[in-house]
Amino acid sequence: MTAPNPELSRMRASIDNLDSAIVCLLAERFKITQAVGRLKAELGLPAADPDREGEQIQRLRELARAANLDPEFAEKFLTFIVSEVVRHHEQIAQEAKS
Repeated sequence: MTAPNPELSRMRASIDNLDSAIVCLLAERFKITQAVGRLKAELGLPAADPDREGEQIQRLRELARAANLDPEFAEKFLTFIVSEVVRHHEQIAQEAKS
C-alpha cells in the first residue's frame, strides 16, 4: 500500500472539517425550528407555510447562484430540510393535542 498523497490528505481533512461544520449547523437549525414548531402549535398555526417555503427556495437559489453552486441542488437540499421540519412540526402539533 502506498502512502497517501499529502495534497489529497489535506483536501480530505478539509472536507471532513466542512462536514462536521454542516452537521453542527444543521443541528442548530433544527433546534430553532423545533422552537418554531412549538410556537406554531401554541398559536394553532399549520405545520407548513408554503409562502415562506417558496420565499426561502428563491432566496437559497439566489445565494447558490452567487456562490457558483447549482441552484437545483440548493433547492433539493432545502426541500429535503423543509420536509423534515414540517414532519417535526406535525409531530409537535400532535403531541400538543394529546
